[in-house]
Amino acid sequence: MQIEIKIDDNCIEPKLIIITNKVNDEINDIIHMLQSKTPEVITGFYNDLAEILSPEDIIRIYAEGSKTFASVNKKEYSLRQRLYELEEQLTKHSFVRISNSEIINLKKVRSFDLSLSGTIFVTLSDNTTTYVSRRYVSKIKQVLGL
Repeated sequence: MQIEIKIDDNCIEPKLIIITNKVNDEINDIIHMLQSKTPEVITGFYNDLAEILSPEDIIRIYAEGSKTFASVNKKEYSLRQRLYELEEQLTKHSFVRISNSEIINLKKVRSFDLSLSGTIFVTLSDNTTTYVSRRYVSKIKQVLGL
């Protein structure tokens, strides 16, 4: 992909032009990212303090009961967003849903054990283990190129 920026002192509002022979998933992702107004950070609560969580530091996000939590540096932060909202916000940061109650950061996965029939055993960078539910196995295999 080529990127070109032109500086024009007469320009009042920035204008983006995409020149391509066809609209594909990459172009749609770029358009979606540019139009997205969601913040790049997530606010987590730990010991009654609000902290800004960088997506790159989050290992996993999970729902337990009616609450949502994020695992970051051996701490469990409470989040105010719902899992589906976080999934939409974090897809561009290598996050993938592995069950109805959990999203993991692919960059924080230590290993995938495919030896179990019908499911995948996941070990994360903090030695947390979890499973990909049967419903999401084909999606994970597609993401991994298997």
